[in-house]
Amino acid sequence: MPESPYARIAEGISLRQLKLFEAIGEYNSVRRASEKCSLSQPAVTQALSKLERQIGHVLVDRTVSGSFLNEDGKIFHARTSRFFNQAVEAIRNSGPRLADADGPTILNRLTRSQIRTLIAVCDHGTLSQAAEALQITGASLQRAAADLEANLGISLFYRTAVGVLVNPVGLELGRRLKLALQEIELGLTEIAEARGISERQVVIGAMPFGGSVLIAVVLERFIEQHPRAAISIMSESAAEVINSLQAGEVDLVVGLLPEERNPELSYEGLALTPYMVAARRGHPLALRGQASLQDLQQYDWIVGTKGSSRRAVYDRLFDASAAAPRLITGAIPIIRYMLQQSDRLTLMTSYELLNEPELRAVRLDVPLEAPSIGVMTRKDWQPTRLHAAFIDLLRGCVDQSNMHDDLERVT
Repeated sequence: MPESPYARIAEGISLRQLKLFEAIGEYNSVRRASEKCSLSQPAVTQALSKLERQIGHVLVDRTVSGSFLNEDGKIFHARTSRFFNQAVEAIRNSGPRLADADGPTILNRLTRSQIRTLIAVCDHGTLSQAAEALQITGASLQRAAADLEANLGISLFYRTAVGVLVNPVGLELGRRLKLALQEIELGLTEIAEARGISERQVVIGAMPFGGSVLIAVVLERFIEQHPRAAISIMSESAAEVINSLQAGEVDLVVGLLPEERNPELSYEGLALTPYMVAARRGHPLALRGQASLQDLQQYDWIVGTKGSSRRAVYDRLFDASAAAPRLITGAIPIIRYMLQQSDRLTLMTSYELLNEPELRAVRLDVPLEAPSIGVMTRKDWQPTRLHAAFIDLLRGCVDQSNMHDDLERVT
């Protein structure tokens, strides 16, 4: 995900500062927070003042009756609490040894530099490459890695001929902690948004075909409503986009919802979009009243890649009776050109065909499957105001009844 202007600020905030701030918000008192964290009141006050200077906003209103979160403080406190909850859950999911452990106590032993070390090695491959990227010595990074393993009581790294690598447990822990730390950056973003100062970059994953089409339809309206927002669109294969979503590199994904659901993701269907056989204007089958499966087998097909939804529908449609397809791709420009220049056929959803004026649907004597076009997010993800606005535009754009009525335009 492209770095936001608040990423560097978030990186400079220590876990100790976050813990003290969370306690102040929980108890509405510096004194009680100091007791909870076993620190003096002046130390807690000093840590809070430093945090407010780093962020550039006052978070707590001090009164004779206590210390109370203001509106900015409430926003940042909610995100801080989400960070701690996710970080504790990440620790507990790191194996049977930690499943029933005191997650908050273990997390209190960790430092920002230890977590940064794990994430950096996950991102860059080896400890030496991570040290080079962070511009610190390998020895310093190795000490932080050893301290992290000691505090957790589990092994996260192993040595190979190419250097020190992260094992599978470390990779998953690093991924989850990286997602948790994004909450701090999001908190800073939300404060800025609430004050009308700036808006964060929205990173959207567009799945092939319908995802790109739907995003294109709402982008202009979104930009008009949020002129300071920066939008980055990631358009890759379905598998790559989903992986990026899980890694926190994109905020949400738009496209056809897959048949197999990932338990870590949430799925919101916006409309059913039946699959249709697509052909060029004037195609012999498009001019007929109705076509059979035997008719479809007389033509070459452009099919989706293995693992894609449309490839699965194609395979089920013809079972083992069809010849092996000769053209396999998910690239829309190639598909569009090849269809217009030949009598080839392909599968598209009704929504996709609505946005392809040079293509027509072939009427079939058998119904095809009807997947949903929708939005995918991480299950523990909390959208900012900007994210929520984009999703609302998607919901408004896809009207189930209107799409049903518009099917006549493509047949």
